Amino acid sequence: MSKALGAEADALLLELAAITSRPGMIARFYLTPEHRRAMDLVGAWMRADGLEVSEDAVASVRGIWRCGKPDAKRLVLGSHIDTVVNAGRFDGPLGVVAPLLALREARRAGLRINHDIEIIAFGDEEGSRFPATFAGSLALTGQFNPASLDGLDEDGISLREALIAFGKSPDDIAKAAIARETFAGYLEVHIEQGPVLEAEGLSLGVVEAIVGQTRGVLTVTGVAGHAGTVPMAYRHDAFQAMAEMAFALERRARSGRDGLVATIGKVSIGPGLVNVIPDRAVFSIDVRSSVDATRVEAVSMFLEEAHAIAARRGCTLEYVESQVAKRVACDPVFRAGLAEAIALGGQRVRELPSGAGHDAQVMAALGPSAMLFVRCKAGVSHNPAEFASHEDMGDAIAALAAALPRIGNVRNDTD
Repeated sequence: MSKALGAEADALLLELAAITSRPGMIARFYLTPEHRRAMDLVGAWMRADGLEVSEDAVASVRGIWRCGKPDAKRLVLGSHIDTVVNAGRFDGPLGVVAPLLALREARRAGLRINHDIEIIAFGDEEGSRFPATFAGSLALTGQFNPASLDGLDEDGISLREALIAFGKSPDDIAKAAIARETFAGYLEVHIEQGPVLEAEGLSLGVVEAIVGQTRGVLTVTGVAGHAGTVPMAYRHDAFQAMAEMAFALERRARSGRDGLVATIGKVSIGPGLVNVIPDRAVFSIDVRSSVDATRVEAVSMFLEEAHAIAARRGCTLEYVESQVAKRVACDPVFRAGLAEAIALGGQRVRELPSGAGHDAQVMAALGPSAMLFVRCKAGVSHNPAEFASHEDMGDAIAALAAALPRIGNVRNDTD
């Protein structure tokens, strides 16, 4: 039965994967025509299952199933439908498809629950288009920062302009929030994006905590000059300064302390001519750790060193922090409910941390939040080779269906 559920999930994932802006790969970015088509598809799935479907001001698709009880709180399940460039089909969309199928299975089994269930497809989690990310979950939790509306994509379009062009009103973003007193909690299904479950022969795992993360953009400004006539000792080369900074960041992260990792994933050089010394280098940093103090210290010490490098090379440096997410521990009651559901399937329960950021991290500010991990082949993610089997996805759907009444009723009159 679970394998059939997994096959059904994969059929839906393949439908979503066909929606892309770049032929031959999956590339689906926030507030684009492809995002619109994906929203319409997900909305159609929700309506087919009898959910009340709406969209909010940050373009999240929301489908609600009512339990029929007066003053019921809302248990939210979901994930994102945006992608990185050349993505796999499971990261994000599995967390939308799995709860749809799990709710269907639970209802067939006569689901009795004291909460309404809302399934949400967030449009912005990867941050592939605008500097800030998590627009959907930040709006849902009342934490959306209006300053992020001024952030620009590569074409110079602001988030504000993109929302308006998409038919949304930035003035209505506050209306997307769920009141704390009506929120029962949040559950997210996601591929592990790591090798632990595969190494231990397990299809599912329960996330104990999500690591903290800092993202930012550094701009190095130097002096352009002729590549053949300016001696090396007299150059103010923005690229060479950036390159030295990159090694400094890697050297600091290689300590490995508290799971510290650092990545420079996006770089641009100007003026970009073969015979001109670069006068501008812009690059991103992404720093993560399981201990917030370690992450904060690493970023601070790196920036101090980066400023020293810029000064020594006769360049200037500007740093703009675009995102900070603190380490978040997943709710112990929800974790126990997921663990019990996994055990029903005959599996050993494995708890593990998440090294990636998720909407669950943001949702935890509103109330209980937890995640169910699904084994992925070789731990590969953000890559076309990303893969989860029908059996494993089916196990996740069955476990989520079994967890719904446990999690949905345990806090009934004690919230």
